Amino acid sequence: MPERMQDTALLYEINTRCWLRRLSDAAGSPVSLANVPDSELAGWQKLGFTHIWLMGVWTTGPRSRAEALKSPDLLRAYSQVLPAWTELDVAGSPYAIADYQVPVGLGGEAGLKELRKRLADRGIKLLLDFVPNHLGLDHLWATEQPELFVQGPTEAPGTFRRETRQGTRWLAHGKDPYFPPWTDTIQLDYRRAPTRAAMTSLLQSVADRCDGVRCDMAMLILNDVFAKTWERFATPEPAPTPEFWAAAISAVKQTHPGFFFLAEAYWGLEHRLQQLGFDCTYDKALYDGLVSRDGAGVQRHLSGLSPEYVAASAHFLENHDEPRIASILSPAEQRSAALTILGLPGMRFLHEGQLSGARRRVPVQLGRSPVETAQPEIEALYQQLLRALPTTAVGKGTGRLLTPRAAWPGNPTAANFVVVQWQKSPPDFDLVVANLAPHRSQCYAPLAIETLARHNWSMKDLLGPEEYKRDGEDLQTQGLYLDVPAHAGQVFHFEPIA
Repeated sequence: MPERMQDTALLYEINTRCWLRRLSDAAGSPVSLANVPDSELAGWQKLGFTHIWLMGVWTTGPRSRAEALKSPDLLRAYSQVLPAWTELDVAGSPYAIADYQVPVGLGGEAGLKELRKRLADRGIKLLLDFVPNHLGLDHLWATEQPELFVQGPTEAPGTFRRETRQGTRWLAHGKDPYFPPWTDTIQLDYRRAPTRAAMTSLLQSVADRCDGVRCDMAMLILNDVFAKTWERFATPEPAPTPEFWAAAISAVKQTHPGFFFLAEAYWGLEHRLQQLGFDCTYDKALYDGLVSRDGAGVQRHLSGLSPEYVAASAHFLENHDEPRIASILSPAEQRSAALTILGLPGMRFLHEGQLSGARRRVPVQLGRSPVETAQPEIEALYQQLLRALPTTAVGKGTGRLLTPRAAWPGNPTAANFVVVQWQKSPPDFDLVVANLAPHRSQCYAPLAIETLARHNWSMKDLLGPEEYKRDGEDLQTQGLYLDVPAHAGQVFHFEPIA
């Protein structure tokens, strides 16, 4: 796989409402975006985070919140996570947005502006949510501009009645094609030019207040996906030909150069979204392989991708939509999986609570999260990785996925490795090695260093005690022999021997 120079972002997702509630409880007084303790920001900077995603800063409304208090499935989930929850703990889904404004209770627009400045002073960029597919039931457009939404002439499954300035309308709830409608939302109609114009303007207003957006379910508004999903609902005008994302991303980047677009995306549509202008898209296939403990599948997945695709992918083990990784993988298993997502080119994506081994996934409708005892082994794992990697070329230089070879005929364990070579300041280089198997594995890694045969090399594992000396000509001819314990991860630093 050819080389690619890529500065790799390290993203941290925070559930804003739960986080501020936790800080307030600890302080014994209200904490908002306007007065976040400096120790929080210093901690993020120390761990090397380049981007903070404040999930859920926008205003929700009473209609959507009422839906969050009606669903039997959600009520059960609240009780599982917070056995003593009350209605005051239910804020409503942050993806049923009533207004793209920060509520006063979270610090308001002024608080967001101040926090963004403080983050920038520490070299950290701010990401916020943009939900393109739908709005919350309480958004003013539902009554003021109902023509922007998918609707039918009469009641139909997935619709609800709303009195609007234009009379009674049957508006559709937001949905994706594979699940029931989200009853706390209203579906925007991307077959209509005014909808696209309004959402582009809204996106521009969000871009004025942050450095990037995480776009929820970004593939839903691709022309063909949208047309198929909503073919039962007629539109009074022909569908626009260009894709919304190509035009909207271009417009935002003209006014905000360097603005970052991250797409939540599935169904094999990630590459299309990258081509339309997204800087990064979720790599759900990598996640699925890691959590299912399919090391060989992970290697096949990565080796089948172009360097450009890998470098434009967000690699993660959990987020607010997925189970906590500590509830799935043991600490030993998590070690090699965590090193895999942190050692690849592309965006490295960590989630609040992941670094301490939290086990309970909090429904996004809740404004309070449970207090969980940290797992020292998990904390030590991430502390070690996040301290060691910044001392290397990982994320800062040229990253190259290597294809391991069998260590000897009949040994299939080479298929369990993820090996990534990084180089920034030749001749030194670094090698990330993860054995994803539950047993010891061996392979030869074919190093791709121009000056490899000119030197003999010292190699030191920055995560452990191993140190070796290797002959450069032998490395060039044979490759680097690796014999790695189950679920182990290593980061070797190579220097020429004088």
